[in-house]
Amino acid sequence: MSLPPFHIAFPVDDLEAARRFYGELFGCPEGRSADHWIDFNLYGHQIVAHLAPDAAPGRATNPVDGEAVPVPHFGVVLPMSDWRALADRLQAAEVDFVIAPTVRFAGERGEQATMFLLDPAGNALEFKAMADPANLFAKN
Repeated sequence: MSLPPFHIAFPVDDLEAARRFYGELFGCPEGRSADHWIDFNLYGHQIVAHLAPDAAPGRATNPVDGEAVPVPHFGVVLPMSDWRALADRLQAAEVDFVIAPTVRFAGERGEQATMFLLDPAGNALEFKAMADPANLFAKN
């Protein structure tokens, strides 16, 4: 399935920290930038870190399958092999996870591998992979 690229802009309090996190840790190619923002290519999607030191992300959570999922959050649904490679890379880098790489809804139509982490500004990210990608939007 070919999808158009998604775009999201989010606040950060330190552009160099965002550059290290998204560019170096995640390997996101950097696009255009200016003194107050940086474009990154996150798996073909345009994410834009905007310098906004007074716009600290909220700290709400929502219970999902026994975990306190941070809200809001954004991320990418990856093929399982890519998710495993990313989880291995992040664990090797000793990233502090909000929710460590795990499988949720095991044995159900919505079975998925997932992990949550925060960027240096406190923005929550989720990366997941579906056991069966055709079930991404399936209802139980």
